[in-house]
Amino acid sequence: MPDPTDKVPENAPGKYYVDASCIDCDACREMAPDNFARSEEEGYSYVVKQPETPEEEEQCRDALEGCPVEAIGDDGEG
Repeated sequence: MPDPTDKVPENAPGKYYVDASCIDCDACREMAPDNFARSEEEGYSYVVKQPETPEEEEQCRDALEGCPVEAIGDDGEG
């Protein structure tokens, strides 16, 4: 379960976030490439841009549901 108190600092403000349990598997970046990016220095993914269209929202939801370690959260804000 994602921990909203342990969000990685690069996350764009908004409802979706990645927490520190990310294992940098690339799944979210494949599912929602416009919304997730990789921190090269830290070796994890983060939300680079919150979804702006229904398609991006669906892709972010798919990424959240497909994350193997449940590191992606939706805190309902946005």
